[in-house]
Amino acid sequence: MAISKENKDFIDSLIDYYISESESYRQIAENFVPEVESVADTAFGIITGCVYSGFLQAYQNQQQSPGLEDIREFNRIIKRRAPLIKKAVLKPVNSN
Repeated sequence: MAISKENKDFIDSLIDYYISESESYRQIAENFVPEVESVADTAFGIITGCVYSGFLQAYQNQQQSPGLEDIREFNRIIKRRAPLIKKAVLKPVNSN
């Protein structure tokens, strides 16, 4: 089974949302310094975890479970969008 177009669009919209809110997730990650060595990597992990949670929730809402191929496809989507997520979490914080 492959991810439906509707679910792919949903995943892309989640990624876009989290990219737009990346500063908030970077601030959350900063709360864990010095326990974490990289704020950017931690924020990236938080964002991808949130997107993964949304992916699983979408399936649950449809009373389905993602198969191995769905998860592999999800990973390909994240990998394709990873440079944009990483760029967003590396942006300098606005100091207004």
